[in-house]
Amino acid sequence: MLERHEDYVLSKVTFASMKVTVVGAGAVGASCAEYIAIKNFASEVCLIDIKEGFAEGKAMDLMQCASLNGFDTKIVGATNDYTKTANSDVAVITSGIPRKPGMTREELIGINAGIVKSVSSSLLEHSPNAIIIVVSNPMDTMTYLVHKNTDLPKNRIIGMGGALDSARFKYRIAEALTCPSSDVDGMVIGGHSDKGMVPLIAKATRNSVNVSEFLSAERMDQIVNDTKVGGATLTGLLGTSAWYAPGAAVSEIVKAIALDSHKMIPCSALLDGEYGIEGLSIGVPCIIGKNGIERIVEVSLSESEKNKLKESAAGVAKTNALLD
Repeated sequence: MLERHEDYVLSKVTFASMKVTVVGAGAVGASCAEYIAIKNFASEVCLIDIKEGFAEGKAMDLMQCASLNGFDTKIVGATNDYTKTANSDVAVITSGIPRKPGMTREELIGINAGIVKSVSSSLLEHSPNAIIIVVSNPMDTMTYLVHKNTDLPKNRIIGMGGALDSARFKYRIAEALTCPSSDVDGMVIGGHSDKGMVPLIAKATRNSVNVSEFLSAERMDQIVNDTKVGGATLTGLLGTSAWYAPGAAVSEIVKAIALDSHKMIPCSALLDGEYGIEGLSIGVPCIIGKNGIERIVEVSLSESEKNKLKESAAGVAKTNALLD
């Protein structure tokens, strides 16, 4: 006789009554919506785009995945109609022109600044209590621009960059160690640019053991360099900006807000003296919860790391000056 086993049912993540708007239904925006829906922690995702029918089509395509991927999140689309975004708890700004091969993120500032200003105003008109997550490049400067042009408290404006950069850093570490990504922990601070990133390789670990126990100094330097040009590498291969990892990075930030998990995620935050920096949005470790940035964490840095962060801040300030 066959032994009888109990049936086990996998429980879903707690379903939250949260509405998320994603502005820009291109590859990045659609990936944001997809990962948020698949993780099943939001009740509704609203995709909005200026191209007629584009957001509606993406939303319909994603909704046809619901029964296949087992999510209950409702995804709707709208063409430049911000009334559909009303009462959003979180709004993600991905809109703007993407990078092309050979372009820096900073070269996008002229066009994207106007887009981000218009989008953030339209969002807040219908969702004044929303937390805004900025993805558009140059990301730190666009995050600063939202601070500059709205009356939102600084905890409710978050730049995505550090979450993505840290994911790319961990990918490179796992690649070098030929180990599962789940073994690896590491963090990138500083500006979201090829020259501005500060991967904290001295603090990177595999199951709490410093990676220097496994890798040579030369290999660790290569990891740092490969991380810093991670976006440019993908742009060269794809012919445009990446979208899967940026979408996943956004979804992790939104999930931390939805579940009030107080997860530590490197994000671009407006600093007020932390790390000796004032009046700039730049990547630092943040505790993310229901209020957005609950706290900025000041980790101890070596003199070399402090100098690199200072140089990064100077670069961000230089880009910010182009807004005036």
